[in-house]
Amino acid sequence: MASKGAAFAGLSVALTTPFRDGEVDYNRLQEQVEFQIEAGTSCLCPVGTTGESPTLSHDEHDRVIAAVVEVAAGRVKVMAGTGSNSTQEALRLTQWAEKTGADAALVVAPYYNKPTQEGFYEHFRVLAENAGIPICVYNIPGRAAKNIEPETIARLAELPNITMVKEATGSMDQASQILALTDLTLLSGDDSLTLPLMSLGGEGVISVVGNILPKDMLALVQSCREGNFAEALEKHRQLFPLCRDMLGLATNPIPIKAAMQLLGRDSGELRLPMTSLEESLTARLREALVAYGAL
Repeated sequence: MASKGAAFAGLSVALTTPFRDGEVDYNRLQEQVEFQIEAGTSCLCPVGTTGESPTLSHDEHDRVIAAVVEVAAGRVKVMAGTGSNSTQEALRLTQWAEKTGADAALVVAPYYNKPTQEGFYEHFRVLAENAGIPICVYNIPGRAAKNIEPETIARLAELPNITMVKEATGSMDQASQILALTDLTLLSGDDSLTLPLMSLGGEGVISVVGNILPKDMLALVQSCREGNFAEALEKHRQLFPLCRDMLGLATNPIPIKAAMQLLGRDSGELRLPMTSLEESLTARLREALVAYGAL
């Protein structure tokens, strides 16, 4: 029996938001969308954590969603980041994403204000009942400061529009419990945990490394989906050192933007309070990319 969000199985890529001289670079954003479509990526996720959503203005957030939907033009799905620690703001963004033609919304757990489990449930219930597109619950306690417990996710799964969960707790037990309790589509929120999560029944990943290596991440996901776990393990072992050595250097999206700059695919510019990767770490990143064969 297919899971609720099976249409979003496979490789989704959490897009960076390119900047030039402090402004969103929409021409570069278009290039990045085309790069992902050419690689065969299943779905694009603009304005999430990787897309520096906390430092985009409301107008920029809206425009980036609309721009990605327009360039994608139905050739690839778009799951727009619409989360906020304000329920009303998250609802406005989700309704905007629906209006512009996004296929789904990626909604991070409310951060900083640390709701109770009932608060988490009510937050997502309001969005699910007042917007018409599928919602992916993004559970990342490391950033949100609190876990959405499996029992709460099971309650949310009863809402028709809640169809997916982006699992970034790092807990295989939590993932197993969600898969046992619900028919949600589970997507990995950590590149390096894609293989173990898919071996449990996850159906894909929302990837950061996919910004530079979409074909390699896609090959890993496809091997898992075909049940060829020996091949998937080989691909995991190839990718893991780069995932570790790149994403462990600094807070996302600092390292991925630095990598894209080294590869000539981004200016590398970030917005404060995010700062550029320091010189010694950039040298380590270059070594990791060379060792992988990407540079």
